[in-house]
Amino acid sequence: MEKNNLKGNVEAVDICDLRTTTEGTELGLRKHAESYLNVINGQELTLSSAGNKEVNLKEPPKWGLPFGACQKQLVLPRVEPVAVQRCSRSAPRVSQGSQQVEMDVKIMLEPENIDSKAGLKHPNIETRLPLITKKKSAPMCSQKTGKGHKVTGPWALPACHSLNSALPLVEDDTPKAGIVQECHLLVGPLSLTGQRLILPAAKRTLPVPPVVSRAAPFPEFPRQRKKSAAGEISSRLDPESTDTITFPKPKEAIYGTYSSGKGNIAPLPSSNSMVSTRKSKPEWTYPTQQLEAEVRIPSQTQPPQTAQPFQDPYLDWNIAVYHGTVDQKAPGFLALQQHYLSSWGSIVGFLEHTEKLLKDHAIPLATINGQKLAQIASDFDFNENPTKSDILSVIKNQSAVEKILNRPGQRCRGQGGTAAAAADIPRRWQCPGAALGSGQQQWAAGVLGASWRSWNHRARVRNALREARHRHLENFYSRSKHLAANWNRIRTSRRTIIHIPSLGYSQRIREHIPDLALQQNLQMGRLCDILDANVDVIYICPLALSEELLQYYNKLLGLQAAVRSGNPEDMADLQDRFKILTPEAINSFPEHHMCLATVLKYSPRTIQRLQVLIQSRDAYVVGGVPHQDDLAVADVLQVPLLGSEPAVAQLYSTKSGSKRIFASAGVQTPPGEWGIHSREQLLCALSQLILDNMEVQRWLFKVDDERGGNGTAYCDVLSHLECYHWIQKEWQGHGPEVWSKSQARELALVKISQELPGLLAQHVQPVNEKRFPTWEKFLQTFLSQGGVIEAFPFSASITNLTVDLLVEPTGEVTMVSSGDQLHAEGPLRSSGTTIPQRSVDPAVLNSLCSKIGEVCKSKGVLGYFSVDFVAFTHPQTREQQVWATDLDLCYSDQLALTQLLLYMTDGNLDCGSSRLQGPLGSKESRSQRIQHEGTKPPAPSSLRCAVASSQLRHSSLSEISYNLLLHTCKARGVGFDLQEKQGTVFVLYEDQKRHRLGMITIGEDLQGVLLTFARNLFIIHQEISAPNMQGETNFKMAIRDIEAILGVAAENKLKLEEEQPWEADALKE
Repeated sequence: MEKNNLKGNVEAVDICDLRTTTEGTELGLRKHAESYLNVINGQELTLSSAGNKEVNLKEPPKWGLPFGACQKQLVLPRVEPVAVQRCSRSAPRVSQGSQQVEMDVKIMLEPENIDSKAGLKHPNIETRLPLITKKKSAPMCSQKTGKGHKVTGPWALPACHSLNSALPLVEDDTPKAGIVQECHLLVGPLSLTGQRLILPAAKRTLPVPPVVSRAAPFPEFPRQRKKSAAGEISSRLDPESTDTITFPKPKEAIYGTYSSGKGNIAPLPSSNSMVSTRKSKPEWTYPTQQLEAEVRIPSQTQPPQTAQPFQDPYLDWNIAVYHGTVDQKAPGFLALQQHYLSSWGSIVGFLEHTEKLLKDHAIPLATINGQKLAQIASDFDFNENPTKSDILSVIKNQSAVEKILNRPGQRCRGQGGTAAAAADIPRRWQCPGAALGSGQQQWAAGVLGASWRSWNHRARVRNALREARHRHLENFYSRSKHLAANWNRIRTSRRTIIHIPSLGYSQRIREHIPDLALQQNLQMGRLCDILDANVDVIYICPLALSEELLQYYNKLLGLQAAVRSGNPEDMADLQDRFKILTPEAINSFPEHHMCLATVLKYSPRTIQRLQVLIQSRDAYVVGGVPHQDDLAVADVLQVPLLGSEPAVAQLYSTKSGSKRIFASAGVQTPPGEWGIHSREQLLCALSQLILDNMEVQRWLFKVDDERGGNGTAYCDVLSHLECYHWIQKEWQGHGPEVWSKSQARELALVKISQELPGLLAQHVQPVNEKRFPTWEKFLQTFLSQGGVIEAFPFSASITNLTVDLLVEPTGEVTMVSSGDQLHAEGPLRSSGTTIPQRSVDPAVLNSLCSKIGEVCKSKGVLGYFSVDFVAFTHPQTREQQVWATDLDLCYSDQLALTQLLLYMTDGNLDCGSSRLQGPLGSKESRSQRIQHEGTKPPAPSSLRCAVASSQLRHSSLSEISYNLLLHTCKARGVGFDLQEKQGTVFVLYEDQKRHRLGMITIGEDLQGVLLTFARNLFIIHQEISAPNMQGETNFKMAIRDIEAILGVAAENKLKLEEEQPWEADALKE
């Protein structure tokens, strides 16, 4: 043969060189087919052809087989050593004769055809090929190791893929010959056409390989599990199942036989597609019936199929897009990727735009035709975006997808739908409309746009508040740890206490508190912490106090030195020891019912002044009812908060939460049920409680979040229950043991359940009748917030008492105050207290409080809290019963009054023994000197007691100024004796309405103090009221309650001496 070189010269080509070149091409194709499989599977192979030994596999990589491939056998052709001659690099040329051209083309298309090769032996035929430099033939008996490329994802292309790279026929015999170099692995007829090795018009099939294929088994891999997007296990690698991949016959595409031992068969679409052994996905449930009808996905439970010849590759190039996400591991996607490597960048860009369109419109399922995708994507540049119609043209279920796309508002249901709607509204608003009603549409668009801007602003504010509160909580915990670590030093050194008497209840509770600011100012006694010489107090006042009130407290607190000395002339000015600050924002939010901590948070000038006052000093905050803004204020001031986390306080301060604490502590509680939220639960629980506690006459209903008796109602059930006498007769007839299992009890339960709805509607009495005028209104609040049912003590003699405790940062629990309650406004509302308590044995009370305190500490409670008890004598056993009834995780009014009591008496309250001791007065001191003449006198101290109330109200107080009231009381003998350390002290709250005040009466014995307290109320009432204008007051009810207490005390005095000697001694004192 002859050929023309680039210079136009004719050179002779030897036919042996052509045969050698053809055989070398065959060898190169097979070798690179092996390398390609290694690249796809990510394996490291050791190939050996000597003696037709099996292909060995080295240790598999740590990441396992890609694409979920299971164990398989790869049948590779037997490769014989072939010597390859070197030729020149000149391009070959075919002779000009038409017959010779046809023969040459036939030889190149079918290099293994024996008849075609025979034509090359004609002596007159001479083919000249380019001279190729000779290289040593690689001995086939030597082992070579092939390392595949690390495929990071289906979108990635190998780094070596270049359109201009040549396909080497053999490997270099270099020291790195064991590593397959990066090359353009285009296997198959189409790839050969792209490399100019096969003409475009040629039939794209390959003849039968001349060598025998033999299996190369892969090693066993451990089981792997892969979790699908729905959380299901979609594939499992089974070491017992094997897949076989063999080279096909001429009519089969290369790698065209694929069989699986398990699952469904996913036939590869083309000869150069990637081999995948993934199992089929779990059966998909489509959101719409139309999509389900148009697209079918094989079920996972389909029985395994045997290997079948591949069909037309284009039929299987379908890409499923679920909710806008392309399944990048599907066989169709992988096959399309390998077939269109040269144009894969355009396809990827087109798919990204398709995904965005489907996600934006919340399309649940779409199926893309791979062939159409490749054709259309090839016409687009990288910077050109396809239109909506272009994307729809490649979708097989186009009608269903288009129907969803055209739904009104569908764009707002996809990703970024809210922002898209907000952006579209101004555009439509600004667009002039010519149609009728366009003005109304523009108005509506404007309203929607304003609403969107407002909503977006609120969303940003909510996110900012959420982040700020999380930061405040973290800082609260860190500062609490610092306070605990330094508490022993801080409490004995110079320090500043910031008192914020805030009522941080929920908004719905604060809305129903009358005079919220006044209620937050009932604890002026906190100022008396300056009794400790190392303490300075900053009191945040929720009201603007007049100069008259400020002077009153300056004089009152200046009495400390005079109280100690007994000389009024020793009064001192302590204004540098305490500060009363009023936030400037108290009048900025009149209708918002904000707690004091929130108002302080929005008062920057007061915050700045606080920062100056506590600069370079140890300080901490003592709040009221914990609120999120307490943490915010403490964080701004960078000081710790001696209190509980708001979430903990809100949880355990509820009626149901307190029952949990008491149950954990193992203390006795009233019979009842808590956590009630439905009418059926209420009736069922109450019926059961009535049968189990037939001695209980009255049942209480308490709303979880209410305080001060406002959310309490009661009902005397037994006195109105018609079937009570029948039940009592049956109970007595059966006896206690038989009654619990008899059918009569079940019948009684049914009768009670039938009577209760009507009985409760007629006879339930709410404590706050103004807020809850009917049972239905109370029941609505009770069921919406939750509540408890509990028994009222079944005794004629009942005493309620309150104990204040402190959980210090170090974890120590101490009792700081105790007192028996006064009830000026009914038996279920506390309006005052007698300090210290005298109704329960101190040892019993200490034991109960210790148990509750330890449980509270374990729940994360910190700071001050109070526990309410009820004590009564059981009518049958005649023994005293003590029930824990309520828990308030806050600083109480009783504790504030106790602080003022100790300040005015210079005394000490020992809660362990329920004794209040103070220095002797002048008369007591003289009497004691006379009794102990000639002997060493004991320590100069005496017992004290007090009656205190912060809830006294009288509408006529507003008709008189405080100065005139104090002078009038002084003229009537109502005042405080500094020498005897006895008398009456008033607590003034505000000077605008002036209808409420507090009062403490201090004396030596309880009966005398109660009489003095009642006399003071009577005098004040006479002085400020006209005979025909008595005014609205609770003075009279307080007097009646005190008279009842005194009458009971007189009647039970002898009994108490016999049953409880310690209390009788206290009464005598």
